[in-house]
Amino acid sequence: MSDVLGELQQRGLVALTTEEAALRAALAEGPVTYYVGFDPTAPSLHMGNLVQLLLARHLQDAGHRPLMLVGGATGLIGDPRMSGERTLNDREVVAGWIDKIRGQIERFIDFDGPYAARMVNNLDWTGEVSAIDFLRDIGKHFSVNRMLAKEAVSARLNSEHGISFTEFSYQVLQGNDYLELFRRYGCTLQTGGSDQWGNLTSGVDLIRRVERTPVHALATPLITKADGTKFGKTESGTIWLDSDLTSPYAFLQFWLNADDRDVIKYLKVFSFRSLAEIAKLEQQTNERPQARAAQRALAEDVTTLVHGPELTAKALAATEALFGGGEIRGLDVETLGHVVAELPSGTVSRSGVLAGEVGAVDALVSSGLVASKGAARRAIKEGGAYVNNVKVTAEDAVIAADDLLGERYVLLRRGKKTLGALTAE
Repeated sequence: MSDVLGELQQRGLVALTTEEAALRAALAEGPVTYYVGFDPTAPSLHMGNLVQLLLARHLQDAGHRPLMLVGGATGLIGDPRMSGERTLNDREVVAGWIDKIRGQIERFIDFDGPYAARMVNNLDWTGEVSAIDFLRDIGKHFSVNRMLAKEAVSARLNSEHGISFTEFSYQVLQGNDYLELFRRYGCTLQTGGSDQWGNLTSGVDLIRRVERTPVHALATPLITKADGTKFGKTESGTIWLDSDLTSPYAFLQFWLNADDRDVIKYLKVFSFRSLAEIAKLEQQTNERPQARAAQRALAEDVTTLVHGPELTAKALAATEALFGGGEIRGLDVETLGHVVAELPSGTVSRSGVLAGEVGAVDALVSSGLVASKGAARRAIKEGGAYVNNVKVTAEDAVIAADDLLGERYVLLRRGKKTLGALTAE
C-alpha cells in the first residue's frame, strides 16, 4: 500500500503522529520496523488492546515489520492510571499472564514470511540492569519538569491519591524500551493509544537525545460510544479477548447491539472490509436500519477474527435460535451455558422436573421474567409465554424432562424478546 497512513486516517485509526509528512514518507519508502507494547496487568487482552492489534496488522499487511512487545518488566509496575495506584502483582502471576497474552497476539499477526513479526519481552533488557546504571545511562536524559507535565502524572499529582515513584518512573522504562528496540532491530515507529501519547513521545525524545536520530510515534484515538457509555464495557463488565472470560456468544452480542450511530465507525476500525464495502453497508443502514446488516457484518467479522469461524458459527446459531426462531435443540451444552450466563436466570430442582412437579408458571417466576404467579398466568393466557421457543398454552403446563436442553437448561421467553433461563440442579 503506497499510502497506508492515509488508509489508517480514513479508517479513523490516527489521532496523533509525530511529524506526519516524515512518517508518511518513511512508510511509503518502507519497510519500517515498528512496535506496540502490551503490559500483562490481567490474564487477557481486552477491547482497547484489539485496536492496537488491528493497527499492527494493517501495517504488516502494508509491508512493514512488527515487533510485538509483552511487558514483562513494565507489567510488574503498571502504567499510571487517572484513578489511582495499581495493585502490584506477583512475578509468577505476571509470568503466567505473559504466556496467555503472547498466545492471543499470535492470532492476529503473521510470524512467518518476508515481514514476519518478532515477539519481544522488555524484561530481557531491563531485568539485569542495576538501578545505578539505569539512572546514570537513561534517567539523566529525562527532565522531571517534562515528566510532571504528562497528563496522567499531572492528574494524579492534583488528586488525593498522589503518585508513587514506582509509577512515576514508568515513562522512563517505556522510553528505554523504544531505545533498545531501535538499537537491536532498527525500530523507528511506536504505536499506542492516545492516552499513551506522553509515554510514546518519551521514547522519541530519548532516541533523539542519545542517538541523534529522528523516529516516529503514532497514536490511535480513544474509541467512544454515541450513548456516552464506555466502549468495551457492558453491565457484566469488561469485554475480554479470552473466551473463558467473555464467551464467544457474549462477544458476538456486544457487536450485534452496536448503535446505528456507531456501527460504521466500528466497521472501519475493527474489520478488514474495504472502505467501499463499508460505504455500501452504511447506505443499507440508512435505508433499512431495522435489518441491522452492518451490525451483523461487524459481529461476524470481529468474532471470527478473535474466536475463529467455528465458535462464531455456534454463537450465530444461538442468536438465531433465541431471536430468529432457529432450532434451539441443536445447540451444544457449552454454547447453551454461554447463553444462560447472559440471561436473567434461576435454578430449578432436577428431581422436581423429572417428577413433573415444576409448573410453567413457577418457572417463569423463578427465571425472573415475571414478578408474580399472577403475571405468569396472564402472560400464558395472552399467548406470550414460551418454553424453549414453544408457546405455553395452558396455565397448568409443566416443565418435563425432555424440556431440559443438554439435560440441564430451560430457556424461557416472555413476548418477542424478553428472555430468561433456568438451570436444573
